[in-house]
Amino acid sequence: MARFATALVLAASIPSAHAADWPQFRGPNGSGISDAVNLPVEFGVSRNVLWKTSLPPGHSSPVLAGDRIFVTGAEGEKLLTVCLRREDGSVLWRREAPRARVSEMNRVNHPASPSPATDGSNVYAFFGDFGLLSYGPDGNERWRVPLGPFDNWMGVASSPIVADGKVVLVCDQDSGSFMVAVDRDTGDLVWRAERPEYTRGFATPSVYRGAGGPPQVIVPGAYQVGGYSLDDGVKLWWARGIAFEVKSLAVMDDGMLYVHGWSSTGNAVNDRLPPYADALSKHDADGDGRFSEGEAFLPMMRDRFRSYFDFDRDGYVDEGDWNNTQMRLASRNALLAIRLGGRGDLTESAIVWAYRKALPNVPSPLLYRNVLYLVKDGGILTSLDPESGAVYKQGRLPGALGRYWASPVAADGKVYVASEEGRVTVLRAGAKWDVLSTNDLGDDVFATPAIEPGRIYVRTRQALYCFGDSN
Repeated sequence: MARFATALVLAASIPSAHAADWPQFRGPNGSGISDAVNLPVEFGVSRNVLWKTSLPPGHSSPVLAGDRIFVTGAEGEKLLTVCLRREDGSVLWRREAPRARVSEMNRVNHPASPSPATDGSNVYAFFGDFGLLSYGPDGNERWRVPLGPFDNWMGVASSPIVADGKVVLVCDQDSGSFMVAVDRDTGDLVWRAERPEYTRGFATPSVYRGAGGPPQVIVPGAYQVGGYSLDDGVKLWWARGIAFEVKSLAVMDDGMLYVHGWSSTGNAVNDRLPPYADALSKHDADGDGRFSEGEAFLPMMRDRFRSYFDFDRDGYVDEGDWNNTQMRLASRNALLAIRLGGRGDLTESAIVWAYRKALPNVPSPLLYRNVLYLVKDGGILTSLDPESGAVYKQGRLPGALGRYWASPVAADGKVYVASEEGRVTVLRAGAKWDVLSTNDLGDDVFATPAIEPGRIYVRTRQALYCFGDSN
């Protein structure tokens, strides 16, 4: 996710990391940015492949630390954390996590969607069907923290992060949302922050370190983004104005935060529900003060009774469910630029601009060399001025017009964008970006690439590739 921190910010929160590490989902502080050079422009299944290693299926993105690479996967009923040697891709160890349940999830989600995180030596993995686990560099289990089950019929996807000796994990769901921080060394609970104002969410948090006050955990969620003290989990500020189903990570730079949320109803400005009492008086056939699925009277209510209306999954829609659905329908898709540093409700005072067109569903924004990049389904790439939100350029990526789940990453003056069907487009970075190449990997890509000097790692459905200039 975009601009977040640079490698320096993450180095501050993970002392053992070095410049070539990529220690969490989308690299240093989720920024998607590396200072690596000599990266390949053209590559594929038989071109500039330094090595390729078969992996169990999974959507988690690779993380890099020292001479190791960590990923997660699921093979049959097994939940796996896998460690590979960075130099040649050989598998050093595989460890199976307990599987307490098999959760329901959206067909494009996966039991191994959350990416692991590393402190430069140890690895921390989260599975929605168990919870958090930590392994040492040689695969020895250090601790485990069972969590869940989670009330999210689409499954979980938020990845853990490591900062200031803590492992932080967001667990947003349709009811009972919360965030936890556990001790990196022991797994003991440091703090837990309840998030009752948030519902279903999938975003990974990041860390903001301002000039004054404690470091903050920045968490995009349903309807609003919020900042919490990393020290004790106290909520410090919030700003409303994004859609309810938030998947992407926020990015930041120079005291500005960029965050977006998109949902399928976020542009449906005419979708409003009648007052609950009026609806009951006309459509509650059995007079029990609630709606069963057989009493669904709106087309959308019939089509999405369970996924949108019946929040607590009890087979009925009561007034609480109705009001939650109304909030969802009233929310709007938006990319917001927010000035950091305030406290309390910043909705009116700190939002600098909002952009509402051509927004991604899942991919996070990328802030690279003072240009903000967005990629959405259909291969639509937009570059924006981060100061004003004005569009610099918008166009389609030729040969890569499918869906996008991976977030863009950047280094060496290039932006890398991977589509679901495995087309990796390489752009010359800039406000008026140009396409340098389109590389076909011939397999699905859901994971976000990782970068180190001279190499880019891309995980497909079946394998992890290491690409570099082989000449």
